[in-house]
Amino acid sequence: MATWEFEPGHTAAYFKVKHMMVTWVRGHFNDIKGTLNYDAENPASASVELTIPTKTLDSGNEHRDKNLKSKDFFDIEKYPTITFKSSKYEPTDDKHGKLTGDLTIRDITKQVVLDVEALGQWDTPFWVGNEDKGPKRRAGFTATTKINRHDFGVSWQSKMDKGGVVVGDDIYIAVDAEALIKD
Repeated sequence: MATWEFEPGHTAAYFKVKHMMVTWVRGHFNDIKGTLNYDAENPASASVELTIPTKTLDSGNEHRDKNLKSKDFFDIEKYPTITFKSSKYEPTDDKHGKLTGDLTIRDITKQVVLDVEALGQWDTPFWVGNEDKGPKRRAGFTATTKINRHDFGVSWQSKMDKGGVVVGDDIYIAVDAEALIKD
């Protein structure tokens, strides 16, 4: 079984949530670290672990980021990471599958299922400073899921007229990952 490390500079988690009942607010987390264990002969044995630093949250708006990092939402001082640890992978074809695992946000852990797509593998250059230490095998993946933010204690809300809310309940998550095979 090969062990791969997610490259923090090329791995990010994105989210979108309904805002004011009519549009999406989007954001992302950077500097994600983690590992993938994968055997091409036995894809169902794959496992993944990810750690997402909450301080890297960026929604493109400084005021909103400060609010999202506060106790009302991610409370990054108390909960500096979001984690995911898989428990099962079920391939649906040679490039797609369902990855089940434990997602932990604000110290609340819930099982989620991610739809995974393998984007490919390639031997590439690998630069350390000014020196090419390659070729190094890279693999790319994307994974998506939907969660209810209240399940993880992210429950701040403000009501609007006629039953509207400022922040929707459903959070759509996508992870774009680039992994390097470990020597």
